[in-house]
Amino acid sequence: MPDNPHSYKETFERLYEIAEGQGGYFTPKQAAAAGFCRNNHSYHVRMGNWIRERRGIYRLAKFPPAERPDLMFWWLWSRNHNDVPQGVYSHETALSIYDLSDINPARLHMTVPRSFRRRGAPARLPVLHRANVHKDDIGKRFGVRVTRPLKTIADLLSTRTVQMDHMQQAVKQAFQRGLITRTELERAKRIPAAIKKEIEQLRGDQ
Repeated sequence: MPDNPHSYKETFERLYEIAEGQGGYFTPKQAAAAGFCRNNHSYHVRMGNWIRERRGIYRLAKFPPAERPDLMFWWLWSRNHNDVPQGVYSHETALSIYDLSDINPARLHMTVPRSFRRRGAPARLPVLHRANVHKDDIGKRFGVRVTRPLKTIADLLSTRTVQMDHMQQAVKQAFQRGLITRTELERAKRIPAAIKKEIEQLRGDQ
């Protein structure tokens, strides 16, 4: 049975407002908060109004395709019991989001809290790094949380998962574009001195 037709327009507008900032995606709790009855969600899927991407994640069928729908999908997947996403895109993925270097990672990389737990994880899960990221090291791109450029580069220099020629390219581009400044690097208290020195070396004379 459909929702109350007299309030459907207002209810849909509230849901659209939520989904608009999430690339057209939304969760059952968000739909309920907008005014859609929980037991009517399957009706909207059958009618072609919503697309069920997987358990707990829907998308408005007629919403324009997002530039990076994969980022929003997996970010919403990382939500906790309070429906708050816990993931922060990091490492190789963050580098590609900022378009630093020519790196093109095959899988998404996301940092989640050490206490993060999810059941029924799908096969194509992002690479999960477990750490608590400081709020000052987090930015936002494409509507999702992502580690800031300096934090991203520091993480990659620590894990050594990216070739050094790509890292040098990323460091130089980050400084040239103002994504990292010398003052920011000097004042970064959460980055080991050895990593800061390496970033300086990779930056070279600019």
